[in-house]
Amino acid sequence: MSASAPPTTYLLDDFRAGDGTAALGTQWQGLTDRVMGGLSEMQAGVISTDRGPALQMRGEVRLENSGGFIQVRLPLATAGGAFDAGGWSGFALAVRGTPGAYYLHVRSADTRQPWQHYRAPLPVQAAWQRVVVPFTAFEPQRLEHPLDVERLHAVAVVAYGEAFRACLEVGRLELTTEAPA
Repeated sequence: MSASAPPTTYLLDDFRAGDGTAALGTQWQGLTDRVMGGLSEMQAGVISTDRGPALQMRGEVRLENSGGFIQVRLPLATAGGAFDAGGWSGFALAVRGTPGAYYLHVRSADTRQPWQHYRAPLPVQAAWQRVVVPFTAFEPQRLEHPLDVERLHAVAVVAYGEAFRACLEVGRLELTTEAPA
């Protein structure tokens, strides 16, 4: 008898709970540049779409007062612990929205200051698409350490760095071993 192959995906959320509680049991959190004096505005929540429930983040990204971001973040472990994603090679998302400057941000045990994170571009188009973002695409922002995927704290979808009207829908978020297309 052979051992079964490890799973190729691990569901983080498919938004079926409808109340902001992820499949992991943690809660989605909204955050804008207003925490540092910016003027960006955001609404976020679970909506019904033609493909089922989805997390929608929409709002106005504004650059005044050193602003420039809106985000919804998912803690990956309870009580501030670390999540070991070492068995996967990246994130996969079902996503659609208005084009703009979108990113995935990851926080780890090495991101101790609020302005530190790892960032990877998130391509978005009007039609639903499956996007795979490998861990190798994440670049450190305001820190020196490479991303340690065995000590993750949170992942976020972010509209960042450009003034625009953001509207992003995420129908599924998972860890994957799949290579990008």
